Amino acid sequence: MMTHEQYLSTKRFPALDGLRAIAALLVVVFHYGGPSWAMANGWIGVHLFFVLSGFLITTLALREEDRNGRISLANFYIRRAFRILPVYFAVLGIIVVFTYLRGQYTSSGLSGAMPYFLTFTNEFAHNGPFGQSWTLGVEQKFYLVWPFLAFGIAALSFPKRLGLAFGLIALMIALIPVMPYAGAYSPILIGCALAIGLHYRKGFAVLRVFTHPIACFVLLAALVVLQIHITDIEAFFHDGGTIGGTTYAVLVALFVTSLIPRGPIAWLFSSPPMRFIGERSYSVYLLQGVAATVVALSIPQLGAHRTLTAIAVTVVALVISDVLYRWVETPMIDVGRKLVARRRPTPPRPTIREAEPALASG
Repeated sequence: MMTHEQYLSTKRFPALDGLRAIAALLVVVFHYGGPSWAMANGWIGVHLFFVLSGFLITTLALREEDRNGRISLANFYIRRAFRILPVYFAVLGIIVVFTYLRGQYTSSGLSGAMPYFLTFTNEFAHNGPFGQSWTLGVEQKFYLVWPFLAFGIAALSFPKRLGLAFGLIALMIALIPVMPYAGAYSPILIGCALAIGLHYRKGFAVLRVFTHPIACFVLLAALVVLQIHITDIEAFFHDGGTIGGTTYAVLVALFVTSLIPRGPIAWLFSSPPMRFIGERSYSVYLLQGVAATVVALSIPQLGAHRTLTAIAVTVVALVISDVLYRWVETPMIDVGRKLVARRRPTPPRPTIREAEPALASG
């Protein structure tokens, strides 16, 4: 099993790129694969993205605090802006131009939804093109509030930070009946709680059992079973997915822990194809509607074959995403890092790949 020192010295978690790849594929095949892919349940698979975002963002902040004594909220927001906004607005621009040229800018509902898309209140823009971007609205609010509470107000101790995370998880779950999308925040906060637990020695001692090689297989099997039966669980409890969704997010967090050490499943998730898709998963998620339209216009006969449609949409989304990744995403991330570097004399480079935005639900 991994030691706490080994965990803290781990500079990259490559298997998490593979986990992002799985999440992106689940969403696409759920949207475009038809009844044969119904068990993909992409809407709950989005919890993978949420947990990863909370975990990676909080881990980056904790390690920056260890190096520098505190974190710079300004630098955090600069990095986030250059990580999220360029690709987001590039895809939104593509959708605007495409619908306008087809004479559907107003009839598609896009014109009415633009105020929401431009202010990252996407979760309130119902229906229409780019509707899957609702989770960007959720995550932007998380980015504004969580770093300020956990790192900006004061240097909190381990118990206080963990208590803050658990308290916010409980609050969001309690608010589900009265606050739209409250349930979307608890998986992100579960990822935050995981990062806090692993970072401090006492928390790591509790979670260390999940770094055992066997744990990865057990947790993966449990996740697959829950993924397939999540709709049945929701129907059984009649709770809108609160119990099943929270359980799923906790299992994802524990599975993330099991992927950090080396092992057969971590090796598979770290393989070049998985990392290729994972690194482009943000764009794949945002572009899936565009890709589906391209496929429908180019090969209309595929409409009767839902599995082939899902495959074609995935391939087209990956091709376009690769262009955005090389020409927009990576260069703009570098611009953000250079701006941060100018703000301090000797900036330490990030030790972990920055988290992807929570690629929205199915």
